Amino acid sequence: MDKPNRNESSEPVVQYSTIKEWPEVERPREKLIKHGAASLSDSELLAILINIGTKKFSAVDVAKKLMREYKSLRNIASLSVADLKQKKNKGIGSAKAVTIAAAFELGRRISKSERENDAPIRSPEDISQRFGPQLRDLKQEVFMVLCLSSSNKIINERIITKGLLNSSLTHPREVFREAILENAASVILLHNHPSGNLEPSREDISITKQIVEAGKIIGISVHDHIIIGGNGFTSMMERGLM
Repeated sequence: MDKPNRNESSEPVVQYSTIKEWPEVERPREKLIKHGAASLSDSELLAILINIGTKKFSAVDVAKKLMREYKSLRNIASLSVADLKQKKNKGIGSAKAVTIAAAFELGRRISKSERENDAPIRSPEDISQRFGPQLRDLKQEVFMVLCLSSSNKIINERIITKGLLNSSLTHPREVFREAILENAASVILLHNHPSGNLEPSREDISITKQIVEAGKIIGISVHDHIIIGGNGFTSMMERGLM
């Protein structure tokens, strides 16, 4: 009786060769140099960050496995260094995990760099465009306050709480402390829903109303409370929930 093929029950057989053995036109680094970064696939770009593969798999193989495991670059971008280093992500050690995390963080910072042009806030869409890349991939809720000048320009931003949003952690005094120090004319509240659900919770509505009332007493108006999730956002001002 023939012996069973051990490779049939797991991943397909890979005829391994190092990237250096590939034709030059197929090597990610050489392709990038010759044709530009836009010519590379997601896996090839990841492979450049990974740099060196394992004894059995090239850097491109490791990158493709990451893409199969997490389905998209956005999902990979949301991973922490510890997540990237999990045993199932073979070929990703501390150094590679740090490199990948740093690359995605640079991308997020570039995406939100428009705020540095000192443009005033005119709509909830402006907030979503500036802060969406920073917040939508986070795995825990982050509650922020944006301090605005009288011309609706952001003069400061501050994270108030991380974790589940609740009234015991998100107190109006914490929200307005920075606004008072910055002599802000108004504030915008901002937080994310990691689930992607854009519907405000009862807690969201209750906290917002508390902060709005406190702002009236202090003399600092609350323009909006915006929830970021998935590819969209919800403006509680537009929904009439403030």
